Parts: sequence; structure tokens; C-alpha cells
Amino acid sequence: MTTLTLASAQTCSIAGDLAANIERHLAFMVAAAEHDVQLLVFPELSLTGYEPFLAMELAIAPNDAVLTPLREMARELNMTAVVGMPIRLPSSTGVLIGALVLAADGSLAVYSKQHLHSGEELAFMPGQGGEALVWGDDRIALAVCADFSHASHPRDAAALGATVYAAGVLISDGGYAADSALLQGYAGEHSMVVLMANHGGPSGGWVCAGRSAIWGADGALIAAASGVGDALVIARREAGNWSGWSVAL
Repeated sequence: MTTLTLASAQTCSIAGDLAANIERHLAFMVAAAEHDVQLLVFPELSLTGYEPFLAMELAIAPNDAVLTPLREMARELNMTAVVGMPIRLPSSTGVLIGALVLAADGSLAVYSKQHLHSGEELAFMPGQGGEALVWGDDRIALAVCADFSHASHPRDAAALGATVYAAGVLISDGGYAADSALLQGYAGEHSMVVLMANHGGPSGGWVCAGRSAIWGADGALIAAASGVGDALVIARREAGNWSGWSVAL
């Protein structure tokens, strides 16, 4: 197996401040590059914070020029970053919760959240998901928060050959035990590495739990953040074996 280095970017987003959040994302990317990270996954709506009722005014087309600094940094660092943003697509009349794949080769792909939490329908429309990322012999399936609460979502990803299931989320203190148990269970059940990137601070009125984590295909924990705050959670596969660590930023 080829060497593969993945990371969760546990960020503390500033509500509605796209410019400041982009600068923080750039800093995360530079820090991740110091650990040779190839794929860096940010939380749900990481670029705006989880702010449903600001989404209408903040939503952009995926190829909006405001993301140019992030796309250029991805190319410069030879890194693929998955960032969270409210988006509008030509095929949709409403706002979607997007996970934008800013690839190392300069290309752009879009994943849109398929399953909404109760209440999110006031600000968002359900999305259509997106294609898995092909990475050598690996297939990396994406998810955004409530997607993983539907067991069919990771099951379908595994059936299509996913070896990694990467979820950008917002998980609160109260929901962390149940949600992390679900994700860990999917890893063992479907023999997939499962990556979870959570917010590291409050967002949208929620007290977020932090504690982003990566589990191996046997369900064993590879690495996790110890709590809240800005952090990178990194997992590396070399010669078929995974190791991991976390770094506070």
C-alpha cells in the first residue's frame, strides 16, 4: 500500500466572517503540510461557522473567486482540502450545505449534504452527495454531519468500495458519546478508516465538543484531539500500518 496521510482540521470558526476564517484555514493548511498531510478535512460549514440564518447571504457558487487563496494554497502545498461552505448550484433554487474539495491539482469537486437535521430545512435544501475521491488504490467517501446518522450512507459508501469515510461535522457536548460511537462502529462494521472533523469551539449557539478523531478499519482509535480548541488530528499509513497523533494549533 502507498503512504497516505490524512488529517482532521478542528477549527474554531468566527460567525459569518468569511475573510477571517479563510485566513485561519490557510494557516491550518500550512501547519498540516509540515506533517506531510495529503488530505485535510474541515468541519461542517467551517468557512462561515454553523450559522443557518446567515447562510442565505453568505452562500456562494463553488467556483467563486473568494476561494482562490485556498485553491492556490492547495496547489502550492500539493494538498487536497475539503472545506465547509453554504453554496448555490445552477441546478438548485436554494442553499445547500457544501463540502468543497479543493484538490492539489487545481480541480474542484462538490459534495452537498444529503440528510438535514430537523430545523435545517428552514435555511437549506437537501443535497445530492458527491463522488468519492479516488486516491491511488483508495476511495475516500465524504459525509457532512447528519449524513452519517443514516446507516445507509456509510453502508452505501462501503458497497461502492470506499476505504475511507471522511465526515465534516458539528457535534455538541451532549451528542458526542452517541455520535462518536456510531462513527467508530461504522469503521469496524464496514472495514473503513473513519475520519471525523468537528468544530473546536461554539458555533451557531451550539457548545461543540471538539475531540475530532480518526478510527482504523478495525474500529480502533488511531488519533483524537483531547478536547476543544484548534487542533490537527493526523493519521498516516506506511507499509499498511496506521499511526496517528494530534497537534494543538
